[in-house]
Order: sequence, then C-alpha cells, then structure tokens
Amino acid sequence: MEQTCWRSPSNIALVKYWGKHGNQLPANPSISFTLHNAYTETQIVAHPTSIRGGLSIDFLFDGEPNEVFANKIRQFLATIVSYFPFLHQYHLQIDSRNSFPHSAGIASSASSMSALALCLCSLEQQFNGQEEQNEAFFRKASIIARLGSGSAARSVFPAAAVWGRHIDLPNSSDEYAIPFAMHPIFHTYQDAILIVNRSEKAVSSRVGHQLMNTHPYAAVRYQQANEHFRQLIDILQNGDVEAFVPIVENEALTLHGLMMNSSPSFILLHPNTLHIIQKIRQFRQETQLPICFTLDAGPNVHILYPDAYSYRIVPFIETALLPYCEHRYWIADRVGKGATQL
Repeated sequence: MEQTCWRSPSNIALVKYWGKHGNQLPANPSISFTLHNAYTETQIVAHPTSIRGGLSIDFLFDGEPNEVFANKIRQFLATIVSYFPFLHQYHLQIDSRNSFPHSAGIASSASSMSALALCLCSLEQQFNGQEEQNEAFFRKASIIARLGSGSAARSVFPAAAVWGRHIDLPNSSDEYAIPFAMHPIFHTYQDAILIVNRSEKAVSSRVGHQLMNTHPYAAVRYQQANEHFRQLIDILQNGDVEAFVPIVENEALTLHGLMMNSSPSFILLHPNTLHIIQKIRQFRQETQLPICFTLDAGPNVHILYPDAYSYRIVPFIETALLPYCEHRYWIADRVGKGATQL
C-alpha cells in the first residue's frame, strides 16, 4: 500500500484562456495568480489489486460518495494510463475536499485536477523509489492536470504561472504551464472573492470553450489576448499597478461578452455582479487606489489589490459590497505559494 496527499490551490486568470484545440491545448496564452485559501486537498491510498482490464477506484468528496465526480475521474484516468501504467495494478481510494464552493466559477476544476495530478505523480515516484520533486516532476504534473482541466496546468506553480506558447517567453508551451517571476508588489496582492451566487454555473467551461470554435469574433479575440498577454507580462515584471487595472478588467468583461454573443448565448453575470463592479469603479475613482475586479466563468467577483491598501479596501468590501453577496459570504484570499504535499 502507498499513499499521498496534496493541497493544490485554485488560480485566477488575468489574461483568460477561452477556446482550445487538439487535446486540451489553448487557443491563446494565459497568465494567472495562484491563490492560497481557495484550494482542494486530495488524498490517494493505493492498494494492490488482482483486477485486470479496468480501473478500480472509490471516491469520496467532502467525506461522502459522489458518483458523478467518481465517473468523471474514472474517465479521466482511462485517458492517462499511458502516463501511469501502474493504474491497472492498484485500487485507488481517493478522498477529496474543497475549501470553497465547487462548480460556481471559482476554478474548482483547476484546484481539483492539479491536486489529483500531483498525487498521481507522487505515487509514481514512490513506486519507482524516487524522492526528488524537481522541475520534471512539476512539469509532468502540469501536463496531466492540463489534460483534466486546462486551467489546472497553472495551479501547480506558486505566485503566477503562464500557460500557452508566446513568442516573448521562449520557455512557454501549450503542453504545460511555467512559473512566472513577478515584481515583489504583485506578490502582496490580495484577492477578495465575493460569492454572489453559490449555485452551479448554467453552462460548463468545457461547453463554453467549444462555442469558440464557431464564434464570429474568435480571431479578433485571440489577437487581443496575445496583445494583452504581451502588455501584462511587462506590467507584472515592472510593478506598474496602475497599468494592471484596465487590462485585467477588460479581460474579464471580454470573457463574458464572448459568452453573451456566442450561439447559443449564455449570461452568467448576476445583477449583483454588476452592482459590485459599479461600486468598485466608483470607489477607485474617489480614492485613486489601484483596486480592480476580474471574473471567471461565473457571477462571482474577484477583487485584486496590493496588501498595503487593505486597511482601506477591506472596510469598503465589508460595508459596501457584502450586501450584494449571498449570505454576505466572501473568501479573503491572496497570491499564494503554490501546491504543497501534506
């Protein structure tokens, strides 16, 4: 019997990945902040089995059987047996839990699939008598995570990660993410995640990506994403918190605009999402503080700002914005240090 446990965080994309080709390859490069408090913990206990010709797993989510998730994991494992031949030789007892609501647009697939990928890579090392978690280890984990959920490729790395080939970053790749070195100011960034609605999204991200295949604005979107990416990597390296704001907000609104004018179209924003956005912009205009918002494919709002301004921004969130959240629920998160083995 072998066992391992990893905690892997979610991430929030600054330049959005929306649209893909081939086997989970991105149509444009993306860059994200890795979070700290929004995470998935996954434990796998591997027991030798005499069963042949199939994959044997038991799966618990938050301590309870979840056959929907279990079936998804079985299907995923079946696609990666060539990476992990031991999967046919062991029964996997998988126990997973989230620190935040799943399927509500906070990239739960990114944290869950990266945690699963890291566990599988750790088990492989144990079976092979290896211990070192080097660059090759995390690169393989990023590849496996990507095959389960594209954005999961980025959650493997601390602080910030880039996924997708771009000419300005010679080491970048469509196959896996790489860590990205930022100016120290961005390491202090807070992410206040305002939970406008905890319900599952009306449309999965997988379906949303597929809609880009026939989207009338796909080509111009990919051109825009590449230009925003080029601008943002300079901003993140130079520490320009003022220039950071318009690009990040434009990327968020573009993502939802693409969903609204796809066919069929989807509106994932909630009226309270728009109220929060208006309040943030008004507060920024009045205070001249470098606070901004971004969104994933859901109604919930991520508020990004340097920690130095927390003393002014947190009271604003608590008094002006929480009334628009479901049960006043929010997650005080920040740029984190990446996945950790427990």
